[in-house]
Amino acid sequence: MSGAARIGSPGPRPPWPAPLTVANDVREELRAGRRIPLPPGETRLSFRNTWRFRHDPLAYLLECYERHGPIFGVRILFGYQLMMIGPEANHFMLVSGRDNFAWRSGHMGDLIPLIGDGLLTTDDDYHDTARAIMMPAFHRERVALAARTMGEEAAHAADELGAGEVADVYAWTRNLAMRIAMRALFGFDPDRGRAPEIAARFESGLSFHGREYPMQLLVGPGTPLAGLQRDRAALVDLVGSEIAARRERGDTGESSDDILGSLLASTDDEGNSLSDGQVLDHVLTLLFAGHDTTTSTVSFLIWELAREPGWANRLRAELEEVCGSREPTPEELFGGLPLLTRAIDETLRLWPPAWIGPRRAVRDFEFAGVPAPAGLPVTYSSWVSHRLPDVFDDPDRFDPDRFLPERRAHWPRGAYVPFGMGPRVCIGKRFGYTEVHAIAAALLRRFDFELPDAHELEIQQAPTLSPRGGLPVRLLAR
Repeated sequence: MSGAARIGSPGPRPPWPAPLTVANDVREELRAGRRIPLPPGETRLSFRNTWRFRHDPLAYLLECYERHGPIFGVRILFGYQLMMIGPEANHFMLVSGRDNFAWRSGHMGDLIPLIGDGLLTTDDDYHDTARAIMMPAFHRERVALAARTMGEEAAHAADELGAGEVADVYAWTRNLAMRIAMRALFGFDPDRGRAPEIAARFESGLSFHGREYPMQLLVGPGTPLAGLQRDRAALVDLVGSEIAARRERGDTGESSDDILGSLLASTDDEGNSLSDGQVLDHVLTLLFAGHDTTTSTVSFLIWELAREPGWANRLRAELEEVCGSREPTPEELFGGLPLLTRAIDETLRLWPPAWIGPRRAVRDFEFAGVPAPAGLPVTYSSWVSHRLPDVFDDPDRFDPDRFLPERRAHWPRGAYVPFGMGPRVCIGKRFGYTEVHAIAAALLRRFDFELPDAHELEIQQAPTLSPRGGLPVRLLAR
């Protein structure tokens, strides 16, 4: 990576949006509804439907899709939410009709109090410039170098697990993924004891979105919002001190090959650099995205393999054939284990971490013959689209072979979108893919998996999909 990047202008700090409260959504709905009738759907106030959307959104939205088609409204408490489901809807929102929607003023902005103004919560030139600065760190050759760190960390962490014990695979992966993100993306030293604390602060802050809706509206001391603000302050202190130490060392630009070096060295056309606050928000965003989605994917993959030991044995056979008794090389993690790749793809189909994509319509648009007015919150859901029986045969079954090229070729565009698609496809897709391969391989080579008899999987959406309360798995020596 070269020295100071001069890529457009970082621009001013994005304006802090008005809180996206129920009252604001109702006001936007009323303004929109005066011009164009709202699309039909489950539009009456219903506490039962609100509870179902909160606690069983997959079943509820699949029913709505069957009843109303690919575009329909639902009412959550007093707010109207426009849902768009299915391959064509995904392609419209993410590619062909993406200019109709904004991220920041949609409910993606709900993450701002924790992670600030990073790639997930900004739009337009500010987002595009920041993405261009970071993109070289995610090129194939850079991820190949990071794969060595992933393999080392995964093997070491797996060796510390005891055979025969019941381990919380979710908590174990969360700490491991944070260590990998700190080392590989930002050059932080995870052995200074900060990786577990940073991971715990993210977990605590994100739990705000798992609280019941009325609790999220409370303000003042002792409320969930106050706890979220404490977590943000702690992350600012923990991560901010790492950034300050890096800036003082002058380890940026040509002397550094990671994202933090690029952010610290970048300047605009007038020579202005990103502020410390802007750098912090980008780092927090990538730390969140770089560990939370990996944690979810590894956890659900191990859960599926514990329920389907035949698939686990097939994956181990592939590892033994390709790698023998050693850990996979970076090249093997980049496509040399096709069955493992298909198993990861199938896990992402069934359990996409970014299960919902909230936006806000910035102009009137029409989809599937249904007009929709500007101002409405509009959301697509990869989780729901990936479970449609008119797209996927036996959609609830774990079947990695559905990703064989000859079978996948028949899917319509937009059918499979765990990372999004189009110009804002996940910047860390290749990094995350490689990391999940490395962690899964380390576990598969050492253990058989068994779920405790009393275990029942409960799903939490806060905001990524995860097993509520962790994932206990009995690890049996091979």
